[in-house]
Amino acid sequence: MKKELIENLNRLRQTALNGGGEDKLKARRAKGLMTARDRIAGLVAPGSFMEFGMHVKHQCQDFGMKGKDLPCDGVVTGVGLVDGRPVAIFAQDFTVQGGSLGHAHAQKIARTQEYALTNGMPIIGINDSGGARIPEGEMALKGFGDIFYRNVQSSGVVPQISIIAGPCAGGAAYSPALTDFIIMKKTNAQMFITGPEVIKAVTGEACTMDEIGSAAAHASISGNVHFVAEDDAHALQIARRLLSYLPSNNMKDPPHDPTPVVSTQEDPYMEKLVPEDPKNPIDMKKVIERLFDEDTFFEVMQDFAKNAVIGFARMQGVVCGIVANQPTQKAGVLDIDASDKCARFIRFCNAFNIPLVTLVDVPGFLPGKHQERGGIIRHGAKMLHAYSASTVPKITLILRKAYGGAYIAMCSKHLGADAVYAWPTAEIAVMGPDGAANIIFKKDIAAAGEKAKAEALAAGKSEAEAEAAGKAAAAAAKKAHADEYAAQFAAPYRAAAQGIVDDVIDPAKSRAVISMALRNTLNKRGTRPPKKHGNMPL
Repeated sequence: MKKELIENLNRLRQTALNGGGEDKLKARRAKGLMTARDRIAGLVAPGSFMEFGMHVKHQCQDFGMKGKDLPCDGVVTGVGLVDGRPVAIFAQDFTVQGGSLGHAHAQKIARTQEYALTNGMPIIGINDSGGARIPEGEMALKGFGDIFYRNVQSSGVVPQISIIAGPCAGGAAYSPALTDFIIMKKTNAQMFITGPEVIKAVTGEACTMDEIGSAAAHASISGNVHFVAEDDAHALQIARRLLSYLPSNNMKDPPHDPTPVVSTQEDPYMEKLVPEDPKNPIDMKKVIERLFDEDTFFEVMQDFAKNAVIGFARMQGVVCGIVANQPTQKAGVLDIDASDKCARFIRFCNAFNIPLVTLVDVPGFLPGKHQERGGIIRHGAKMLHAYSASTVPKITLILRKAYGGAYIAMCSKHLGADAVYAWPTAEIAVMGPDGAANIIFKKDIAAAGEKAKAEALAAGKSEAEAEAAGKAAAAAAKKAHADEYAAQFAAPYRAAAQGIVDDVIDPAKSRAVISMALRNTLNKRGTRPPKKHGNMPL
């Protein structure tokens, strides 16, 4: 082979590796930012990255693009090994034309998506782009559509993870929104459809980029972002940890590493987590820390809808998805945001064969005009749909309150739970004792108040004194009836007698019981009636 051929190959490869040029690469690193190739190198095992399309060129001839060289067309694509498993990756290169998306750029991403789908491997997209390449017009828009289509075809087949490592604006934001998880950097990253200037021009509303496009806004308010990273390296670390809980595709089981023997050791400390006063909340995160393997809980969306907790963990080596109420926030009620958060996570776990453990302490759905007008019926129904459609192992533990429709929505036996356990502190009822007393014994309570008032007036008391006596008597009657109701329903044994709770267990035995229930259901095979898909109340 002629030496010149190898020299030319090396020259072309070096040009591609340099992206927008050595000066731009140095400038980025000086700011503490990784380049596209730095990010890939930080994610995959050394020497394992197999690149696609290094020599791809754009074909645009308009608006000064003719003859303009854009190395790799602004995106690096390929496959590398993460913890020994192949993962498809694309990383947009902001040093090349601002990482803008043209037709060739989009086709490289689409090819990577197809490769991941065909070969059953996760795909990670690292987004750092100024948006559509305007000179390419409708072909750039076609490119976005091609990517979106493949996002949807891959959904539920291979895990899809997006990292927002820089700007992600306009139509570009919809691809991450179609993936399973979004990781976004706390600084030097923005995601939005229209920026503050456009919003001001169209609506007259003034806002800042932080209010609409920052990681903080998306993680806590909009709910678009699942994880917030401190910097590039942290984002990559989150992605690697997330992959450690996931199978490569929907035909594989999660990377379980079950202990050879299921330990039945009790944990007496679990009982100490339950306050003696039922009005004091349990911190569900402390329960999760005791219940699952040490340091394995990986919370998802921790800043959004804090009254619900979701995430991954291991139970004696078995990978689980956790859905739980958090009584320290809004008393653990289900509201619009919590319902959306839980339902989508449930559907992800079901798609990828991840068993679900549900921890229940819920007083109901949040009442209020805003919730009703905001569609709490529709949003709450998403949880009913998600759990009912799930065929993975489903284990439920009721710790304390389990009232009304929210009890049903938290993976009750009626929605197909494989096993439901309850602590002796569990309360399973249509509503709480006070509310029930107000409805069931309304006439008795009113009569007690009227009788006391009449007796006080007959005894020569003033109108005000008689009114106070009536209120006191009504309150006493209400408490007596509430206590009567609680005696029947503020315990799990009535439900256990009906078979809707499989067993009432000592909190100290929770880990052992749930571990055994998971092992017993790992080979579960469930089917549903033939259909394209259900019509979830989106």
